[in-house]
Amino acid sequence: PIRAFNLDPAACIETYRKGRPLFKDLFGDDIPLPGVATPAVSYGHVNGLGSPLTFPEGGEVAHGHIYASLAEGIAALKKPVDFAAAGMAPFFLDFRRRLQEAFPGETVGFSFGLEGPVTTAWELRGEGLFTDLFDDLAGVREFMRLVVASILEYHRFRCTVMEWPVVNPDGGGMADDISSMVPPRLWREVVLPFWEAWYTGTTSGRRGAHVEDLRREHLPFLEEIGLASFDPSISAKLSPRTIAEACRVPFGWRLGSFHYRDMTAGDVRDFVFQSAADGASYVSTCVAADMVAEPTLSKVRAFIEAGKEAKRTLDAGASRAELGRAVTPSGRARFLSMWPH
Repeated sequence: PIRAFNLDPAACIETYRKGRPLFKDLFGDDIPLPGVATPAVSYGHVNGLGSPLTFPEGGEVAHGHIYASLAEGIAALKKPVDFAAAGMAPFFLDFRRRLQEAFPGETVGFSFGLEGPVTTAWELRGEGLFTDLFDDLAGVREFMRLVVASILEYHRFRCTVMEWPVVNPDGGGMADDISSMVPPRLWREVVLPFWEAWYTGTTSGRRGAHVEDLRREHLPFLEEIGLASFDPSISAKLSPRTIAEACRVPFGWRLGSFHYRDMTAGDVRDFVFQSAADGASYVSTCVAADMVAEPTLSKVRAFIEAGKEAKRTLDAGASRAELGRAVTPSGRARFLSMWPH
């Protein structure tokens, strides 16, 4: 059960020991084996600031909002925090120690994580942040300045744990889904300065970002901030063609695990080719627990084979338009009606 995986090192160790050989049997070298890491908890930073975490039965971890006003948040964020001793960090540091003892030949990740500036501000302030944008923009900017300073402090703590450089010369990424809920007209005031502060404090190399649910009007800002890659993940208001037309940042396109239920293997193949034909630099999917048995497993294999074929075709010099000819007429009609233009 996911709750046991998240909270019991013995259950986590058993999952890796039993699960990775089974995963290898299913997918061979097509999908890299997951590295050993503490359970993925995106809210390590805000938990260190006082946000309580909830680990439900059968569901993902959740967090609580803790600042009832901007003023409360600004005052709290000015206080120093020892992130190694705050919240559940000691628990997950010991969790990592247990994993490292079980897998001595591997570097064990520390996935007690953090998120991007606007998402973190929302995690702390809650829905009130969205009215703050119109009631007290100056206060929001001060709050955001302190939020980023705190994120960077937590980033330094994680780098110490993992023995990483604080400013990575190769590149760095960020997940900031809630930035999509800021109107485009406010991005230069509320989003871009704080993204810039995050990137400057974490990398001198290539910049990447994961942001779900952006609109076409947001896309030019991705180029303005200097992204080298963009992951829109699940974004119902975008399509590969929309992104390619609106900005020059290389991007990926994702087939969500829940999409497989309503698709045939042929539909999956069409998805891969149409995504690439319309401008995606890569196409991705995430394998969930219900995708390792039939009938979904065959669809995952179809995704893998279509990806290999698309790469071979483009590497051989074919154009994206030529690649699009591999899409069936029914697939072309399906994605034409499904994706925004």
